[in-house]
Amino acid sequence: MKRFFLFLACCLPLLATAQAKLEPKVAEDFSERVAHYYPVKNDAIMIFLNEQMQRSGAGGLELDKTMTDLQKDPAAMDAALKFLYQYSDCNRQTLISNLRLMQLQSNNVFPLATYVEKKYKGESKQLIDEKAELLKSGVLTNTKAPATPAPPATAAVPVTVPMTTPVQKSTEELETKPVMQATTYSLEDSTDWNVSNIFKINKPAELVAKYGKENIVLRDANDLAGNDIGQAYVVFPDTNNEIEIIFDDSSKIVTFSQVRSKWKTPFGIRVGDPLDKLVKVNGRNFKVNGFDWENGGIVASWEGGAFDGKGVHVLLKANKSGDTKLYNKVSGGQKVNSDNSAMKALDVVVDKVSFVTHQ
Repeated sequence: MKRFFLFLACCLPLLATAQAKLEPKVAEDFSERVAHYYPVKNDAIMIFLNEQMQRSGAGGLELDKTMTDLQKDPAAMDAALKFLYQYSDCNRQTLISNLRLMQLQSNNVFPLATYVEKKYKGESKQLIDEKAELLKSGVLTNTKAPATPAPPATAAVPVTVPMTTPVQKSTEELETKPVMQATTYSLEDSTDWNVSNIFKINKPAELVAKYGKENIVLRDANDLAGNDIGQAYVVFPDTNNEIEIIFDDSSKIVTFSQVRSKWKTPFGIRVGDPLDKLVKVNGRNFKVNGFDWENGGIVASWEGGAFDGKGVHVLLKANKSGDTKLYNKVSGGQKVNSDNSAMKALDVVVDKVSFVTHQ
């Protein structure tokens, strides 16, 4: 009996970590399924994953490349799985249903569901609350499909586009692969506010074709430090949704300087965001150039955080710079830590943010 308990004690830790790692064949299958459905428009699951991957920044600035080959980026794959779990309301059975709807191989569904549940079950409440808040605030598109009416008894529902929104099946079809059917979601505002789609544009003519000549002007532009960097194409000038785009042979610079913008940006960074939010999303504190000096207020180093190496450049400002004593503590030729107490007291927020992508 003692030997049995000793054996059990040795095995339990192994069982507890059985799903600590995702098997390569399972990861490959999920990656291929996402790549297959990602380009399909109006797909409920993909809309949610796309918006959450972009909002969180987990997909980087080149979101399309990431989502069509998740297997190359394990961190991005884990993020996509977490958001699929969130989309499934952190419910194992719903998650399994959604994995089947994505047509994963049947022998990969349960191992993947177990891996996801074990990894993110402790975050369930936070994920559910976040989803509800984002839907309520309009940050996320409500992709809840309308109730599917029962199909006629004499004919099958015609299906022309593969989608991950379920349709009802007769009992004879239960052993076949899931049927996929499109669901169209009507959005009142037809403007494409997804910044990741601007990153795909490589020529000014493409920008004009997308947003209209009447909504674009060409004007002089400065970098975050105030230096002249030539001319930029300004979309929706002199509005809250104004953005600047600079094209050159090897890169694009997309800059935001307006508050209350409708644009959905990588990592969810917005002008006016508090310092605490940057720290939270970056995952650690960072260093800022002292104010009123060369490159003053610009983040000097993300210190290996989530923004590091992702082409994210941020200019900060102090809303309470009138407090001279405090302001002097974070000014001049020094690198200031973001957790400096003076930074919080001065109400430091995002003033401008630029995203740089390389072609």
